[in-house]
Amino acid sequence: MKIQVLGSGCPTCEKLFEITKRAVAQLNLPDEVEYVQDIQQILNMGLMSSPVLAVNGKPALVGFTPDIEKIKKAIKDNL
Repeated sequence: MKIQVLGSGCPTCEKLFEITKRAVAQLNLPDEVEYVQDIQQILNMGLMSSPVLAVNGKPALVGFTPDIEKIKKAIKDNL
């Protein structure tokens, strides 16, 4: 499994990355979260906004939410 946060490096994207790492730990998943700052990868997914939470190369959540439960649900729904 591959979990990524894709973003431009802005504070909002970095915040999603931090919350996503906590969500993965709370779900007891062995995976590390990768932070990708390559905008071309976001565009290759057909998306025009960031940040993006991707699971196994597919968008699971687009945009920022501080709600860790929504992030955990997005990860579980896309496993």
